[in-house]
Parts: sequence; structure tokens; C-alpha cells
Amino acid sequence: MTAVAPAPARPDRPVRHAGLVDALRAEWAKMVTLRSTWITLGVAVVLGVGGSAGISAAAAHAYRQGHIGPRGWQPAQVSLVSLFFVQWAMAVLGALVITGEYGSGMIRNSLAAVPRRGRFLAAKATVLTVVVFVVGEVIAFGSFLLGQVMFGSGVPQATLSNGATLRAVIGAGLYLTAIALLTTGLGFLVRATAAAMAIIVGLLFIFPIIFGAIPVSWLKQVNKWWPTQAGQQVYSQVGPHASDVLGPWAGFGILCAFVAIVLAAAYWVLRTRNA
Repeated sequence: MTAVAPAPARPDRPVRHAGLVDALRAEWAKMVTLRSTWITLGVAVVLGVGGSAGISAAAAHAYRQGHIGPRGWQPAQVSLVSLFFVQWAMAVLGALVITGEYGSGMIRNSLAAVPRRGRFLAAKATVLTVVVFVVGEVIAFGSFLLGQVMFGSGVPQATLSNGATLRAVIGAGLYLTAIALLTTGLGFLVRATAAAMAIIVGLLFIFPIIFGAIPVSWLKQVNKWWPTQAGQQVYSQVGPHASDVLGPWAGFGILCAFVAIVLAAAYWVLRTRNA
């Protein structure tokens, strides 16, 4: 009986970890295949465009009735008021892209495939930025255009040919993107959707209300420099510049700096804490 010679041993091949392009593809696949992504974005569109239609129609009626005077009428800002509700949907999406992985335990598989924590965070933030910015701009332009239509005849309207108006509409999408990234950073820090949303609610809503208890002279400065309050100037400040608020891009810069700090903290925690 002839003995079969054993197959020659193969040297172990080095494990190939995912590069940045691979990480981007993986994050894109996770983003578009999750049902929660489409539900959240759908809610954002309904709240933004649908809300703008209702608010604009009600505001136009109030204008015709004389409840709003010509000096207080800002048509571009009226049609973008619904973005106050859209930001909550984008914040939820920003949290879910990472807290969902921690909740399901899939974060271990993700980090095994992309062991470089900075690359993993960068890929996730990049995909989220692209998705939220594109959808945010669609919502912003849709809200503005439909809002102007809902004003009807006899009510002053705004046009995108005006530089301040165009900046406000584009800035709305930028603001929504920044809020989503901010909540993603918080999600990395606290690893739970509820906790991340509780913090963002405090930053956007609770703390500005609490600030009302401090002296007026301090309140103006706090409102001027508080990151989320300052960031809103990029889409809400469409009238003459006021001395007690930052300019549109300066205010948005404050928000972006705050987002960068939170993401830097998220990167440090991701590197130093076990999954």
C-alpha cells in the first residue's frame, strides 16, 4: 500500500485588516441596510417639509390678519422653523449608528475587522456626514420652497437669489450634519442611545432654559457663545445682524469646534476602553 505524502505546509498568510476604503464601504453597507436609518430619515423629511407647509400656511394667515407686522416678517426663517423638529430625528440617527452596534455586540466584529480605532471612527463619521448632509439639504430646500408656495398671494416671499437667504438654506443642512456628528460622538462616549439623546436634549433645550435664571447681562453672553445656540445662527439669522449674537459663520464655527472636541474625546475613549 502506497503511503500518501502529506501536503507541504503553507506558511501562514498575514491577516489583512480593512483599509479606509474597506471601512467606508462597510459603514455604508451598514447604514443603508438598517431599517432604522430609513425610518429616521423618512420621519425627518415628513417633519421638515410637511411641518414647513403647515407652519408657513399658519404664519401667512396670521400675517394677513395683521397679527404679524411687515417689520417682523422674515419669510425665509418662517419656512425653516420646522428644522427645529428635524434636528431631533438627525440626532437619533447620529446616536443609532454607533449605539446600535454597542447594544447588539456587533462592535466587537467591527473592531476586529477595522482594528485601527481612528480609521473606524473616521469611516463612520464620514458616511454619516455624507448621508445627513445630502438629506439635510434636500429637506432644507424642500422646506424653503414649499413654505414660500404656502404663503400664497399678498404675503412677502423670499428668493434664493438673495445671498443671505441662500446661505440660510444651505446652512440648515450644515447645522443638521453637525448635530448628527455631535450625537455620534456622544454615542461613542456613553454607548447607549437613551443616554446620548438625554445629553443632546440638555445641550439643545434644557440648558438654554436654565440659563434664563441667570442675570440678563450674563444670559446674553451665554446665549452668544453656547455651541448649539451659536450654531443655529447659520440658518436662523437672516435679518440684520444683532450685536448680542455671533455672525452666521462665526457661530457655526463655534459649534464645529465643539463637535471636534467631542469627537476627539470619543476617539480617546474608543482607544482606551474595551469594546
